[in-house]
Amino acid sequence: MPLDWIAGSAAQPVAFGRTIGLYTAPEQGTGTSATAVLFLSPWGFEEMCTRKLWRELAERFALRGVASLRFDYPGTGDSLDRMDFSGGLPVWEAAIAAAAAELRQLSGASRLILVGHGLGATFAAQYAALAGAVDGIVLMAPVITGRSYLRETAAWSKMVDAGLGLAEDQRLASVVSVAGLVMPEAVAAAVRKIDLMGIATAPAASILVVGRPARDRETQFAQHLKDLGARIAYEPYAGYDELVSNPTIAVQPDVAIDAVVQWVGSIALQPGPKARSASTTVSAVLQGERFSEEALRFGPGNRLFGVLCSPRGARRGASVILLGTAYDRQAGWARSTVETARYLASEGVASLRFDGANVGDSPPVAGAPRQVLFSESQQDDVRAALDLLAERGLAPAVLAGRCSGAYLAFQAAVNDHRCRGVVSVNPFTFVWDKDMSVDEALRHNPRSLEDYRRRAFRLETFRRLASGQIDLRRAAGSIGKQLGRRIALAAPGTLGRLTKDGRLRHAVHAAFSSLCERGVPMRLIYSHGDVGLERYHAYFGVDGSGMRKFPNVSVEIVADADHNMSPPHAREALRQRVLEAALHARPGD
Repeated sequence: MPLDWIAGSAAQPVAFGRTIGLYTAPEQGTGTSATAVLFLSPWGFEEMCTRKLWRELAERFALRGVASLRFDYPGTGDSLDRMDFSGGLPVWEAAIAAAAAELRQLSGASRLILVGHGLGATFAAQYAALAGAVDGIVLMAPVITGRSYLRETAAWSKMVDAGLGLAEDQRLASVVSVAGLVMPEAVAAAVRKIDLMGIATAPAASILVVGRPARDRETQFAQHLKDLGARIAYEPYAGYDELVSNPTIAVQPDVAIDAVVQWVGSIALQPGPKARSASTTVSAVLQGERFSEEALRFGPGNRLFGVLCSPRGARRGASVILLGTAYDRQAGWARSTVETARYLASEGVASLRFDGANVGDSPPVAGAPRQVLFSESQQDDVRAALDLLAERGLAPAVLAGRCSGAYLAFQAAVNDHRCRGVVSVNPFTFVWDKDMSVDEALRHNPRSLEDYRRRAFRLETFRRLASGQIDLRRAAGSIGKQLGRRIALAAPGTLGRLTKDGRLRHAVHAAFSSLCERGVPMRLIYSHGDVGLERYHAYFGVDGSGMRKFPNVSVEIVADADHNMSPPHAREALRQRVLEAALHARPGD
């Protein structure tokens, strides 16, 4: 197949070295530079936040005639698991070398530029020699010392877990982890020994350091590289904190993006030989013990990126479309979607996980709203996924998602009769109130009253109050909002459709009635105390009695779980429910 790329399409997936990469060829009609860009990603929560940044940079490079490749380290993202990390970093070093060789083969480029972020920037500085001839390196927020990085990761992990409401005994405190992602112990031990100030030779002749504000070590490292003879450019990393705070509300650092694109172009587009003939055939299939995964582009104009996971044995039941949450990449929070897909395949069930438009590795659609969450435009993405399964002979399908993905699964099932079942986990709501700002809801969404009640009696809460970490005014306001909403949504039972809340309640019941009339089974699952239960109780009663008229719906509350269903027992319960939905779905018409 031709390795082409046009603006608006997703990158070309490729498989190599037990992992998946995304290759972005120069846009058709541009010159082809003899220098290509290899991205080296950060790890953990930072990787989730920078996924869209990598795509935007890759597309900007492609528009200037520069090819690029981004990939997952072994044991992360869409790569295969069960790797031997006993030696520490050599497994990831080998992946970097393999990625560099793959990029040269795909692009025909003779030289590379490495672009790294966080720990990936550190790898770029340490392992540039593994990539062969390197013209330049971009170091974005590089980790200078491993010890400091691991301390920062531990602090960030605690903040993330506190935000999720995880109790101390539910945290992964004994290992290096963040957002449910665990760094292999041997890798963490090797990272702890990193000290870039000990580098004795400049890793490249030209280096751009994009340093974080008030990080003296990064400016000192830039000076160290200059002392080693490298040509150094330095750019303040404006917007770093807004980028890495949360993938759901991440703001792209446009100033830094422009600086990186300009610097890379100044090196990659210098007069000289063009790239030689590039590869025209690629493999995008990974084989596990009990599953086969094909990374692919689909939809009009190949605008969506996803992974089709199939059983290696006999297939049974309906296929499952695993819908993403918020702006998390399709691998899912703490790779939970990857784990679910491979579990389903081991039980004979095929699945498709994908990034919706303007999420992760799928570019935005022209004319669609910039804020796609809870937008009707996402229905087009689900339709494209259903079309793909039908083309592959994998229909019918069950839709499964959490939070905004749960909302999308519900709405798509109502609107598309090809859906044969729904697994909706912690839906924030069922019908979106168009007077409510999505951005405001994402940034300042109050917790459930039950969650506030549970947190109020924790010792950690008193400690945070004493240290001033809790904004009492905001917390009181959030509790007031929840009480007000509960009262307002309970009132429409007598006021009918004369109020907005009454109309919303009617729309929710009408949607549930539609699925009931079609006989579409729906599993509605909440973690105990989840904020979505506020609307569930408002629409169907505190005791849930209003749901009795919908016999196609089962409701389950999972104890000791957070909104993301992080604890192992919660993940296991969800995987089992999705499997049951797939096996019990009625055949297609």
